[in-house]
Amino acid sequence: PGCISGTLWSGLLPTRHRGLMAKFAGFEIRSADYTVDLPLLRQIREHVFVKEQQVPLTLEWDAIDPDCWHVLAIDEKGLAIGTGRLTPQRTIGRMAVLSEWRGKGVGHALLLQLIALAKAKQWPEVSLHAQISARDFYKKHGFVAYGPIYREAGIEHQSMRLDLTAQATD
Repeated sequence: PGCISGTLWSGLLPTRHRGLMAKFAGFEIRSADYTVDLPLLRQIREHVFVKEQQVPLTLEWDAIDPDCWHVLAIDEKGLAIGTGRLTPQRTIGRMAVLSEWRGKGVGHALLLQLIALAKAKQWPEVSLHAQISARDFYKKHGFVAYGPIYREAGIEHQSMRLDLTAQATD
């Protein structure tokens, strides 16, 4: 994958902005317009969470989705292959990558873009609820686990946070 530079963020991207954020080998990351891109978000999240992980559809979509900043990974054919969101409550969530794209840097690129957005908003910290199977992925990005392991949507999770004040500027 290509590298991400802080210069890709020329300021805060509004929720409804559809600009290209970063290009990688085989895919690009862009911000999503929730109203326009909802079908793409649904396609990815429902495939990964509802179909693969058996999360009830009623738990996958929540009232804060329209207020979040969403990012999409799009392959060279224009197909959506991954997504993630940053909430107004300063949490990263709904990180999902289609199975055939896992291990190819898509999740890494999505996460770095969400962290960059949180930094651009000058938030001191960002948190997430990591599925236990993904905890090491987040640890590699500097997230620190805290609190007990718990079940959310029938899947074991642990809360994690990242101190953005200690992060070097990209």
